[in-house]
Amino acid sequence: MKVQFMSLGSGSSGNCYYLATETCSILIDAGVGIRAIKKTFKEYNLNLQDIRAIFVTHDHADHIKAVGNLAKWNNIPVYATQEIHKGMRCSYCMTEKLTTEQVRLMRKDEPIQFGDFLITCFEVPHDGTDNVGYCIEAGDKTFAFLTDMGHITDTAATYIERANYLILEANYDDAMLQMGPYPPHLKARIAGPNGHMSNRETARFIAEHFPTHLRYLWLCHLSKDNNHPELAYKTVELALREQGIVAGRDLQLVALKRTQPSELYCFE
Repeated sequence: MKVQFMSLGSGSSGNCYYLATETCSILIDAGVGIRAIKKTFKEYNLNLQDIRAIFVTHDHADHIKAVGNLAKWNNIPVYATQEIHKGMRCSYCMTEKLTTEQVRLMRKDEPIQFGDFLITCFEVPHDGTDNVGYCIEAGDKTFAFLTDMGHITDTAATYIERANYLILEANYDDAMLQMGPYPPHLKARIAGPNGHMSNRETARFIAEHFPTHLRYLWLCHLSKDNNHPELAYKTVELALREQGIVAGRDLQLVALKRTQPSELYCFE
């Protein structure tokens, strides 16, 4: 089964990921501006009318900004847990609220079949109203999306282990965060167990628990003020190399751009 993947944006300014087979196209989060989404789809010769659903990880603005507009104007159902839907209804950034017909409920660790995809949401530690990652299987390909989390739990580790294609947070560099301009309470929130993963934490975990069938690792949700793509890449690359795992040979390693789309990947 041929599967396409693209990041439309990955960072505190907005997150949105596209996943598609020949017959089924979905978005994971829609926190990028609606104009940017339309522009990217046009540039890549994709059709928004083909999107059959949006799957939401949590209710922070940079993940749901365009959800209401997309659902309204393209008649797209939105899948999330009951608590995430509750958070979206209360969110200031969703000027277009979902109708009853657009709301679809998911339960953690209970897979649903959606077209070509078998989709499971699972608990991750973050400080939204509720927070999930997604494991999405399409034929013999397994994608895992873990975009915002303070640490890797046993549950998260289980889904990481299953992935051939992994989208994993590397939000900040420890030194940049501690030396940067953020106030102490915000630094503590980011570095806390329900905040975000650092380059070092992500690098250490993936190097020590490397899935032998992992083909691609995309580092996502990089901070504008506390990270650089080259720094995130190098931190993970070096940790892998210390374990004898070579980026470019044993897997493809990519640090996703914050405000620009990635290439459109196609996996046969």
